[in-house]
Amino acid sequence: MSGVLVLGGLAGGRLPAATLEMIGAGGALCEQGAGELTVALLGHEPEAHVQEVNVDGVAEIVTVAAPQECFEAHVHQAALEALIGARAPAVVLAGHTLDSLGFAAAVAARGRHGFAGDVTALSWSERGLRARRGAYGGRLIAELEFPGKETVLLLLRAGAFEPAGGAGRATVARLDPELEGRARTEHVEFREAAVGAADITKAELLLSIGRGIRDSEQIPRFERLAELMGAALSVSGPLVEAGWAPGALKVGQSGRTVAPRVYLALGISGAAQHVAGMSKSQTIIAVNSDPQARIFDIAHYGAVADLSEVAAELERLFDRREPAG
Repeated sequence: MSGVLVLGGLAGGRLPAATLEMIGAGGALCEQGAGELTVALLGHEPEAHVQEVNVDGVAEIVTVAAPQECFEAHVHQAALEALIGARAPAVVLAGHTLDSLGFAAAVAARGRHGFAGDVTALSWSERGLRARRGAYGGRLIAELEFPGKETVLLLLRAGAFEPAGGAGRATVARLDPELEGRARTEHVEFREAAVGAADITKAELLLSIGRGIRDSEQIPRFERLAELMGAALSVSGPLVEAGWAPGALKVGQSGRTVAPRVYLALGISGAAQHVAGMSKSQTIIAVNSDPQARIFDIAHYGAVADLSEVAAELERLFDRREPAG
């Protein structure tokens, strides 16, 4: 078995943005010797999305039409099993999503394939595939190998890989497994989930705070400062663990992976699990009173300064700015 198969599952008739990240990750494996890259489009009317995934590095695009528009775990399971049987890939990549969690592990178990979820790094060598993911609640990073497994199925964390781009020259094929009658549930209604905190993975500017703020009563101050700056507020793990902030705002190996244009880290020490979630930021600016803080090792710009004084200066600066017209 050889090659990499990327599973692009259509969600509500749309191709998830993370699909191009999975193609980028798969392309990197192929460049390291894993074989050719195939992208499978699974869902209702997949042919409409072929050009979206026909990017650099893709050798083949396979469409698999689902009998209904809504997601159904048993339909996707049967389709993926058919794809693996037809293409015999060494590696299968899918997104670490609620949908994938509903069928991917079952495919791996039935086929006796290797499996790992929430993967944040990949590599290929003469020894085969290696994958990294968090362990022990994100306190450690585990490096996994899969000896004796001809096929390995991995679920990739969104935001952890560079998306593919460019114009590709892939061939297009169609696979028609028997999917009628596979569904075991009936779709009644679709409702958008209630939106709470802002999605920090989509923010261009993140103001991220850590233990350096010292007191939970300081949170509203930084919420206001983020609003003044036009930024989204995010936090490091200790603030979530202390109950000061919701988990949706947590950046790190056991939180969200972010890659904003600017990441302003205030009072964050730079623990490995936090860095794993934000190291791909285009510009990292760190402020910490400890000159030995590890965050300075990866920051593009840094200041050893009192956090409260820096916050006060930012408040004065942005309070004076003219509102955008």
